[in-house]
Amino acid sequence: MDEKQISSNFADTIWATYIISVTSATAAELLTYPLDLTKTRLQIQGEMEFPQNKVLHRGMIKTALGIAKEEGVHNLWQGLTPAIYRHVIYSGIRIVTYESMRDKVLKKEIDGTFPLWKSAIAGVTSGAIAQFCASPTDLVKVQIQMEGRRKLLGNPPRVLGAVDAFQKILKTGGIRGLWKGSVPNVYRASLVNLGDLTTYDTAKHFIIDNLHIPDSHLTHVLSSICAGLVAATMGTPADVVKTRIMNQPTDEKGRGLYYKSSFDCLFKTIRNENFFALYKGFFPVWIRMAPWSLTFWLSFEQIRHSLGASAF
Repeated sequence: MDEKQISSNFADTIWATYIISVTSATAAELLTYPLDLTKTRLQIQGEMEFPQNKVLHRGMIKTALGIAKEEGVHNLWQGLTPAIYRHVIYSGIRIVTYESMRDKVLKKEIDGTFPLWKSAIAGVTSGAIAQFCASPTDLVKVQIQMEGRRKLLGNPPRVLGAVDAFQKILKTGGIRGLWKGSVPNVYRASLVNLGDLTTYDTAKHFIIDNLHIPDSHLTHVLSSICAGLVAATMGTPADVVKTRIMNQPTDEKGRGLYYKSSFDCLFKTIRNENFFALYKGFFPVWIRMAPWSLTFWLSFEQIRHSLGASAF
């Protein structure tokens, strides 16, 4: 067996797929993280039921510029460390699970196509499993992201860093507390993956089979743009609920002081602010999803191709 064949066989293994997906996700996260921070700040705006949370309402651009001006440009990457930890867990698991379900469990049709309904099941399942595993890192990330805003409100810091946040969450809520907000988080990830993985996989093969465009950078770009838009549209409401659940303070037993559950947060958000409050932060989510998906899928496909592995 020659060296090229060995490389190809390795690249098609689960372990290699995991490494490639984590590498691609990390690159995408580094480039687009400020939009994620901006999105989180926007999603917290408007919790009018709680006077201590009142701040001047800003749009996406003013929020981002405000963070840079009032807290420092470097704070646009505040919380990046747990975000990277998240993708080490989340991105690897979701891609490996999706491909495993597509190729070994649900399986493609005889003609090589993967029906939309099967793709949807694989996308939702892989997203739910990956996000449940990665939820503690998301919780730490959200709490760190909000520290700059707490400082502007004159509140004392709640956490001093990723390790400190993890320890305090564990101390007040125990192991279970690390999964605070995991329910809307899993819902969000299921919907995002339904939009991202399912749309990318379906759009890519539609373009190749019906528009007769070869499996190339153009195909990857068009497919990732579609995936980013659908993922942002489907996932933003659950993302808003997830952010608010994770950001709320807790009592000595780890119970939320603002919301009793994800559904309580959902109903209160709609009742106090209106339905469209569930789409707060949509534009930074969408704008982030587009380059994130583009960076992820282009690098993911290119690394696979360079190693001689089969295309996604």
